[in-house]
Amino acid sequence: MLPTPGAAATPPIGVFDSGVGGLSVLRAVHRLLPGVPLHYVADSGYAPYGERGDDYVIARSRHLTEFFRSAGARVIVIACNTATAAASRDLRERYPDTAFVGVEPGLKPAVGLSHNGQVGVLATGGTLRSEKFRKLLASFEGQARFHLQPCPGLAHAIEQGDLASAALRDLVASHCQPLREAGVDTVVLGCTHYPFVAPLIQQALGPGVRLIDTAEPVARQTVTQFVKMHGALPERPVQPVRAYTSGEVAVLQRIAAQWLDFDVAVQALP
Repeated sequence: MLPTPGAAATPPIGVFDSGVGGLSVLRAVHRLLPGVPLHYVADSGYAPYGERGDDYVIARSRHLTEFFRSAGARVIVIACNTATAAASRDLRERYPDTAFVGVEPGLKPAVGLSHNGQVGVLATGGTLRSEKFRKLLASFEGQARFHLQPCPGLAHAIEQGDLASAALRDLVASHCQPLREAGVDTVVLGCTHYPFVAPLIQQALGPGVRLIDTAEPVARQTVTQFVKMHGALPERPVQPVRAYTSGEVAVLQRIAAQWLDFDVAVQALP
């Protein structure tokens, strides 16, 4: 059943991704805001966003925003690099009474942490092709040499939930090989799916390469926007987390149980 605005004293926060990758962001938000109801959508039935056109991603992002708003959410986290790049401007213009927190590849911390100025970026083709990313990249011109590595098929493979599969390990290795050959010492995880295979990425790149994940900064920005929108944070017990999927409920249930350290009630997206 879709929660109604009056169902809880504290308004919920919506978090969405094209699939299960955004659970990495949900996990970080839950750690900082345990007293706020969280509603997550894995739009797995329409994934992967990174291999779709902008109009498609914008349409799905609007649909999910309407879903969250009908539940009373006025702070929504776009826990998907591709959706942030394609749809964040449209959503902010279309829903001016709603605060949107997007994600983008962490180029700034990567530049600051790199010792040799060779920075790799693992991301979907959609993210790397986007105007938003290109503008971000241009803002760091001359500060480092960026090696952009599209990872076709990787988000989809992670979506299957078997992080120990040989096929997934081989796919990660193939995408990381060009970065290893380029001598990068810092690599940005430019898709929210990728933190869940960070150990495989680290193994493929070697122990001397630092990985950059932006889930924690996104969570802190979510706190800031929630306080701006609703005032002080609630002093309440831990609130339940609800998750919805446009794919298979059993798949999201299994992955959430494996990847998260808190309970999540999963059901089909209406």
